Amino acid sequence: MATPFNIPATIIVGAGASKKVGEQARRLGVKSALLVTDSYMVSSGLAGRIADYLRRAGVYVTIYSNVQPDPTDLNVMEGLEILRENRCGMVVGLGGGSPMDCAKAISVMSANPQSINLYAGLHKVPNKGVPIITIPTTAGTGAEVTKVVVIGDTTRNVKMMILDLNLMADVALVDYELTMSCPPQLTANVGVDTLVHAVEAYVSVKASPMTDPYALSSIRHVSENLLTAYNEPNNKVAREGMTLASLQAGIAFPNSSVCLVHGMSRPVGALYHVPHGLSNAVLFPAVTEFSISGAYVRYATVSRTMGYATDWDTDKVANEKLVTGLRKLNKDLRIPRLGDVCNVDLTIFDESVLKMAEDSLASGSPGNNPVVPTAEQIVDLYHRAW
Repeated sequence: MATPFNIPATIIVGAGASKKVGEQARRLGVKSALLVTDSYMVSSGLAGRIADYLRRAGVYVTIYSNVQPDPTDLNVMEGLEILRENRCGMVVGLGGGSPMDCAKAISVMSANPQSINLYAGLHKVPNKGVPIITIPTTAGTGAEVTKVVVIGDTTRNVKMMILDLNLMADVALVDYELTMSCPPQLTANVGVDTLVHAVEAYVSVKASPMTDPYALSSIRHVSENLLTAYNEPNNKVAREGMTLASLQAGIAFPNSSVCLVHGMSRPVGALYHVPHGLSNAVLFPAVTEFSISGAYVRYATVSRTMGYATDWDTDKVANEKLVTGLRKLNKDLRIPRLGDVCNVDLTIFDESVLKMAEDSLASGSPGNNPVVPTAEQIVDLYHRAW
């Protein structure tokens, strides 16, 4: 069966890649840009440096730095208003997944007049917006190369997934030097998020011969570099390895689709304001154990790729070692339990858990899982992760 495979037109990878932003903006023919970022990027001075690279290339820069973790439709509309007021002809997303998602959403809203919630789902954005350059500062979300954004709908109190080719960046500048200052716990959270992206891309029912190599390479890079990047933040080899892992997973999963972890993660973020990467990491071991029976050989390959199992282990043993290894990885990285991140009593959580399960199924992502769960099984998985 013929399947599409989409990546940004230009990806520049390596130390100093971010310095190419002015050159790339000039190549795209723009004279003014909206730099979409967060307050930390401004206070750290990085946003100013990126703005200077643009100005030296003759590009007028306006900075929008009010993006919150897990951005909402209000962030998007606020940024869109600033883009229009300053007649910006391009957006530059600088930061983790939140600023990059917000930047991509602002771009498509610049050319599509309806409410953003009408574009939720698959392939519903009719027009391409202003050009997009993405510059990641964490190694986790892969948002620099994806055709998807996750935006909070403040009216319905849910997270919207919008997937469309018009959300794809025109240029991705992947500079591992920008990740060197990422704090250890954030490194851990987004690092496991990368692993979730790669594994779900590989075991998805929509996986293909085009996505498999990227997914497996990402898994290998995570297994070789994440713990080192966490324990030795100044290790350049580990940081570079994790940026490659994030990039490769970001190429794989939009072309094969994410699965149950992401479906369950979004309601956790929407109701309890848990960062996306962390909620994925918290749920990952329990969901993996549940899903193994539907992709026995593939999960065993994941286990061997991560070094948990050997070629001599049976698939059964390899999968047992995978679940054990993922639990140990979370422990070594100090990833908390679901109950800790939701910060409520289980009795309070249970008041909303069935709705969360139903919202998870409604997102469509669980339908890509090797084992498609019922709402009751999702409730049980939330409890297992608690």
